[in-house]
Amino acid sequence: MAVRIGVGLGLGGFPFETINEFRSWLDVCEDSEIDSIWQSDRVVSRDPALEPLTLLSLIAGATRRLKFGTNAVVLPFRDPITFARQCATLDYLSDGRFLPTVAIGRGDAPEWEATGRSPKGRGARADEALEVMTRLWQAESVDFEGEYFSLKGASISPRPRQQPLPLWIGGSSKAAIRRTARYGNGWLAPLQSPLEAGETVRAIREESQRIGRPIPDDHYGATILFRIGEKIEMPDLSRGSSTNSDAGREMRERISRIQAMGDPSEVLARIREFRENGVTKFIAIPLARSGEEMNEQCRLLSTEVIPHAND
Repeated sequence: MAVRIGVGLGLGGFPFETINEFRSWLDVCEDSEIDSIWQSDRVVSRDPALEPLTLLSLIAGATRRLKFGTNAVVLPFRDPITFARQCATLDYLSDGRFLPTVAIGRGDAPEWEATGRSPKGRGARADEALEVMTRLWQAESVDFEGEYFSLKGASISPRPRQQPLPLWIGGSSKAAIRRTARYGNGWLAPLQSPLEAGETVRAIREESQRIGRPIPDDHYGATILFRIGEKIEMPDLSRGSSTNSDAGREMRERISRIQAMGDPSEVLARIREFRENGVTKFIAIPLARSGEEMNEQCRLLSTEVIPHAND
C-alpha cells in the first residue's frame, strides 16, 4: 500500500496583529485539508518568537481535529523532567494530538553564547534527556543515574494519551541517526535538499532495522518554505550568522533548496522531489507578512496543493 503524504503548516514567526486574528486563522486551518500545525523554537531572539509549548497549549484549546508539534525544540536547553511533564500534559489535554520534535541544535547557534553555555557535550546530554523522558512517559517509576541527570523512583501523572508518544527527532549526523533509531518514532530533516534527506532516510532505516526498532514509512518529514502567488523577497533566516559570512551564505543556499514560490505546481514539484527520496510528511511554512496573507496561503495550500500531493 502506498504511503499517504501528509501536509501541516509551520509557524516561523507571528504575523498576526491580534490574538483574535490568530484564532480566526486557526479556525481556517481546522476546516481545511491541513493536518497539523507546528511551531519553531528560538531560545533567545530580538524578533518576535513565541515559546513553542505555551503557544501550542493555546492551539490545543482552540482546535479539535488538528494535530500540533514543535519544529524543533532544542533539547539541551530544556530540563528533561519538566519538558516530559509539559509534553505529557499537552498530549493528555488534547486527547492525543501532540507531536513533539526535538534536536540538539547547531553548534554555532548564537543562543549558546547568549546564555553562557557551551555546545560541547550537547549530544550526550540530549541522549540522557531522551532516556529520561521516554521512561517517564511510559513507566510507573523511573530510576536513572547518568552523567547529567539522576532520578530515583520518579514518576509523572498524567502520562501521555498516546502510548508511545510519537517523538520525532531532527538532525542528520551519524549520532542523530543512531538517536532517531533508538528513541524516535519519526524523523524531521534539517535544512537538507531532497537528495540529502533521502540519504539520511536510508541510513535511519538501516540502523532502525539493525536494532529491531523500525520507524513507520509515513514518519519521515521535511520542512519547506512556500508562497503561492506573487514572489517576495526572502526574509533573513540566517539566525545570527552574518549575511556576508561563509555561514550566512551557506544558510541561504540551504534555505533555497527547501523553498517554493510561484504557482501551486512549484510547491507540488518540491514536495514530489522529497517524496521520491522517502519523505512523506511536510511542514509547510508560509512566507506571509500578515494574518490576511496567512489565511490566503492556508486556503491555497489546502485547495490547490494538498489534494494533488498524493497523485
